[in-house]
Amino acid sequence: MKITKILGIAAAVALAGGSSIAMAGGHEGGPAITGEGSCTYVQENMFAGPFDVCQEPVGAESCAELGQTDDNRDASHSEGACAVEKLIGTCDLGSSKLVYFMGSSTDPSTEAGGLEIGCGFQGGDWIAPE
Repeated sequence: MKITKILGIAAAVALAGGSSIAMAGGHEGGPAITGEGSCTYVQENMFAGPFDVCQEPVGAESCAELGQTDDNRDASHSEGACAVEKLIGTCDLGSSKLVYFMGSSTDPSTEAGGLEIGCGFQGGDWIAPE
């Protein structure tokens, strides 16, 4: 049932011609991602979420912007890399990586398959955890 909902949303986005706006950050039209370090935040918009994510590399200013894009919240910058505990998977966007993990904001029924589809809409390559 969840995959049907995700595919329906994906089709609606594609029909609207706005697939690049499906996720915040790491896509054309999102905030410019600059700097070093990582940014952990809750990602949410009208199409998907909430998801606990960490994006890298991301500087402190870019992290603050990511935390205010769409309905995102709780952005926190770190000088180090994203943690890999409770990893669901990673969307490699080329210039940055968006790491999805199971946290307090992520719906426990979240499936990697739906996130993989969303990663594809962002122009990324999905990397499953090892």
